[in-house]
Amino acid sequence: MEPVLEPDVECDGDAEISVGDPVLGKSRLLSRQCDTCIFAPGNRMRLAPGRLRSLVTEARRREAFIVCHQTLPHYGQPEVKPAICRGFADRYRTQSLQLIERLFGFVEVDPPQSAEARPAAGG
Repeated sequence: MEPVLEPDVECDGDAEISVGDPVLGKSRLLSRQCDTCIFAPGNRMRLAPGRLRSLVTEARRREAFIVCHQTLPHYGQPEVKPAICRGFADRYRTQSLQLIERLFGFVEVDPPQSAEARPAAGG
């Protein structure tokens, strides 16, 4: 099942978005919400009205999950691998999440530093 990308993500068509860790045979799940989680109070991602509801509705319709935006390839941290949004996983038990948990399990990974918290390049 294809994950839902948040919030309005356009990725290179050749970029594979997989939360699977091929070495461990488990799926990556954030150990906690990222600094700008779409489920955090205060609309830290400045989503348009109704956008969060739309993302959740689509993920639940697909029986899938949402991938954290800070773990996507376009975010500028090539060492970070895609991971399931902790905010979504803590709130919803879709068929995909249940199957992953029962068949393979999760490996929890810490969220990457937000762009604001990362040191400036060259400094």
